[in-house]
Amino acid sequence: MPPMAERAWYRSLYWRIAIGFVVFLGGTLVIQASLFLWIVVRGERDVPARSLDGFASLVAADVAAELDSNGIANIEQHLAERYGSLPRPIWVVMNDGSVISGRWGPPPLGLVRRLRLRSQMGGTLLPQGADGTGVLRLRRIAAASIVVRGRPVGVVVVQAGRPSELVAREFGPMLLLIALGLVIGVGALASLLIFRPASRRLQELSDTARRLGAGDTAARAPDTGGDEIAGVARAFNQMAGDLVQRAEALQTSYRVRRQLLADVSHELMTPLTAILGYIETLDMPSVALDERSRSRYLGIVREESLRLERLIGDLLDLARLEAGGGAFTIEDVSVGLIFARVLARHEHAARESGVHLDARGDQAILVRGDRLRLEQALQNLAANALRHTPGGGQVILDVARRDDAVVLSVKDSGAGIRPEHLPYVFDRFYKADESRTEEPGAGSGLGLSIVKAIVERHGGRISVRSSPAVETVFEIVLPNEDAGLAGD
Repeated sequence: MPPMAERAWYRSLYWRIAIGFVVFLGGTLVIQASLFLWIVVRGERDVPARSLDGFASLVAADVAAELDSNGIANIEQHLAERYGSLPRPIWVVMNDGSVISGRWGPPPLGLVRRLRLRSQMGGTLLPQGADGTGVLRLRRIAAASIVVRGRPVGVVVVQAGRPSELVAREFGPMLLLIALGLVIGVGALASLLIFRPASRRLQELSDTARRLGAGDTAARAPDTGGDEIAGVARAFNQMAGDLVQRAEALQTSYRVRRQLLADVSHELMTPLTAILGYIETLDMPSVALDERSRSRYLGIVREESLRLERLIGDLLDLARLEAGGGAFTIEDVSVGLIFARVLARHEHAARESGVHLDARGDQAILVRGDRLRLEQALQNLAANALRHTPGGGQVILDVARRDDAVVLSVKDSGAGIRPEHLPYVFDRFYKADESRTEEPGAGSGLGLSIVKAIVERHGGRISVRSSPAVETVFEIVLPNEDAGLAGD
């Protein structure tokens, strides 16, 4: 598998999350700084009107005294020294319209225009009271007349708080440094503790996926933890395990299919070869056969043809059963009736072989199933038992209840099956040891496979146990739902 192309850094989920986190953090700090500045400005401006008017009058009196003593030249320095540390901008507007700003910058433009308009019209800047002074009250601004020796010479303007831009210039650099420090520090800490570990685990998951795709079926991603990445890793590992199991199942199925084709070919070729050989012999004009030999050859051809017919029929039957085909008629079936038919069919062969064939147990029991298919299963087991039981032995059919199931068993006293062969006796065409080797014309080699398919279609299970030279028992366990006793 070719290595993955290097991905641009800006397409990385890690960097996108990290940059998004930094932007979010920076935006949050900007909002907090803006709120801080707004609270500071609002707090400075939150001054009672009467207090602001009184403060403006005091500053006006102080400036008047300074003008009377030292003239206008030192007013700006006087304002900076006396009032520069206060959080309230102070301006002096003279009658000629000139403005002394000090360190606070120009006063509100609307107020300056209003005062200058009054100056140009030749009037006083503020309405005067009985004492020659006057106070103008605007929103967050108070203006008081500067009276020197009984004559108004200008106005002191006092704002309730510093302008926002002044507060921003004062606190902005400090807030900016704090914000940068927090962004860098918190971003680095989050990268080390959150984003980097997550990125590393995602990279491990990606590497594991590539290894699995390259054929490393043992590749698994670390799935420790309880977060989403661990959940994805566990899901990936489960998927990988399922894929491996399916791949192994496919390989097993492929091997079984190949073996089945080989076995079927072999089993079909054996009777076909015999048939063709004897037909060619019968057809040879140079070979003179007497009537007895000719009849014997024809009898062999007939037997091999019947064997071939049975083999093909069993293959088709097994294929239908394993594919779920073929309708089953489910009803209450009498075990006694099935046993009687099995005994009737095989009693002649048993008598000729010198084998005792019998049925035992409570044969009044009913089972739920298809009568013909259940009979077929027991017929196959009985035929198999008789085939491998020597003269003087016995084959016993038995039935019993076990919990909520009915157990049908076929027991024989033949040579038995060696333990290493027991797991494979239900495989198609499986050849056991000599004690179970099929004799010519004895069967297709599919009988036990068909029995297993029939039992499983009934929702049951079949097993075998054997003690060599003692006995072999095939046991069918069928569910016994809604079945009772014959005659109930």
